[in-house]
Amino acid sequence: MRGYLPIYILFVWLLGVRSACGNELRPFTSDGCSGFPDGTPSQQQLWRECCVAHDLAYWRGGTRAERSAADRELGKCVAAAGEPEVAAMMLAGVRVGGAPWLPTPFRWGYGWSESRGYRSLSAEEQTRVELMLKNIEPQKDEPRDSEFQGELE
Repeated sequence: MRGYLPIYILFVWLLGVRSACGNELRPFTSDGCSGFPDGTPSQQQLWRECCVAHDLAYWRGGTRAERSAADRELGKCVAAAGEPEVAAMMLAGVRVGGAPWLPTPFRWGYGWSESRGYRSLSAEEQTRVELMLKNIEPQKDEPRDSEFQGELE
């Protein structure tokens, strides 16, 4: 057992170092509707702003209730654009494909370097989000896979 003690101490120390480094918040990015059209063939950006707002909520992450609210808002926004059938399809897609444990670039909490699951943001994490948001501005007609910079409207 004594031979394993240094290995155990090293393992515990490494876990502590990883925790001290923390979960980093990456700059907000959005690709619009993440593999789904941003609008109709005749109005190609019709519900893109709905998707960018949804991406902002997913970037931030948080609780299961916050994710459900973000998904409902996406559905309402797309339906208000005159496309309730599209809204229903999108809602089904984000409910299945946006889980925080999936290794996708659009998972719930994708702004964080490590998956947070459905935990509430701590006061320190919320401050980091707010500071990052002060430097974000969505650009109209921005190409997909863009990174927004500046202030939100």
